[in-house]
Amino acid sequence: MTQPSSLPVVVIGAGPIGLAAAANLAAYGVPFVVLEAGSSAGSAVSGWGHVRLFSPWSELVDPRARQLLDVTGWDAPPLDEYPTGAEWVDTYLAPLAAALGHVLPEHRVIAVSKAGRDVLVDADRDTTPFIVHVEGPDGPRQLAARAVIDASGTWHGPNPLGSDGIAASGERAHADRISYRIPDLADTTARARYAGKHVVVAGTGASAKTAIVGLRALAAADGTRVTWLIRRGSASPAYGGEEADELAQRGALGSDARRAVEDGAVTTVTGFHPVAVTADGDGGLRIESADGKAVDAVDEVIALTGFRPDPTVLAELRLDLDPVLGAPRDLAPHIDPRFHSCGSVQPHGVDLLSHPGDRRLRRRHEVVRPRHVIPRADRLRAGPFDRRPPRRRRGCSGRSRAHPAGDRGVRWRRRLRRQPAGRGLLRERVTTSISAT
Repeated sequence: MTQPSSLPVVVIGAGPIGLAAAANLAAYGVPFVVLEAGSSAGSAVSGWGHVRLFSPWSELVDPRARQLLDVTGWDAPPLDEYPTGAEWVDTYLAPLAAALGHVLPEHRVIAVSKAGRDVLVDADRDTTPFIVHVEGPDGPRQLAARAVIDASGTWHGPNPLGSDGIAASGERAHADRISYRIPDLADTTARARYAGKHVVVAGTGASAKTAIVGLRALAAADGTRVTWLIRRGSASPAYGGEEADELAQRGALGSDARRAVEDGAVTTVTGFHPVAVTADGDGGLRIESADGKAVDAVDEVIALTGFRPDPTVLAELRLDLDPVLGAPRDLAPHIDPRFHSCGSVQPHGVDLLSHPGDRRLRRRHEVVRPRHVIPRADRLRAGPFDRRPPRRRRGCSGRSRAHPAGDRGVRWRRRLRRQPAGRGLLRERVTTSISAT
């Protein structure tokens, strides 16, 4: 698919992924423009700027971006230190955006389409540029693009408290007492909101555990009562791998959460699937579970149950999304959390991130799962999918489990192609990027 070479690639989002994509485009001499809805680069990261990352600086700086920054005399941070989100923005993302140029803050993308053609029109779509519809400080505008990289992330799409993926009954009515963000308890306003209250935390991921550990200190200082709602029948899986976790800081967080429960600062309620939030008549909230259990006299709720992408701005394009993950269909089996854990996701590039666009859907793999997972230490030696017999692997929880595709005699019809970022972007494609925290 050919597009006029004079048109830029439009990158949606000036976060870590969007800026890294722009740095790679710059390295290949491909014109680009980055559109950021927030007031500055890394706006979403700034929203959790008080949270410390699990990854050190050595894993947080894109190689092409590093080359670009070095030319400007960038003062690189120590590679073995773990920054907060705010430090990541101030030390890396903001300088990178300045070095790149062509980064436009306060430019919100409201839709992407093909020039003069809605999703039903076939004629000449292959050679028709994309039109990116933008709301900016000077009003609406339209940008023509040869390709689009959607790196807008999921920060603005938190999952609801309701356990079935839909907001629980009464959840929206009591939205003033429900937060979907990790509280910054060093901030006096946030601290006052939760101090001395009965706070319920829902979720078992890293965000929920971060909130639990922070509230533990608040409980000791101000008598805050903390209840942790866990959907599973046991709290043990929520602690993760602890010492066995491939990311040491994430493992330490799990251990801290376990101690918060064991010392009595946090009460766990397992097997709890929230379906309703109601007023209890005494100024508090009552959270009800699908099995009839309930937690009463709740003052504040912190729902940290993950995030999901919002593809509505791409509704006029012909996307090929996995129905479960909302990721490009060919990418989904490589990142599915039901079968992958930390360290098991293979490197992937533009081929897996791209959508087929106006071409017929590419031939599918007979089975969309690799035979087994290659350990991190072997990745530089092994091919993308080694053909050894399936074996058991350890996830970040430290438990051994067999890959479900291992006993099916699966053979892939093609190998995962690794190519430099930006190379495949010269074709007409919409590329969506997915990141995990």
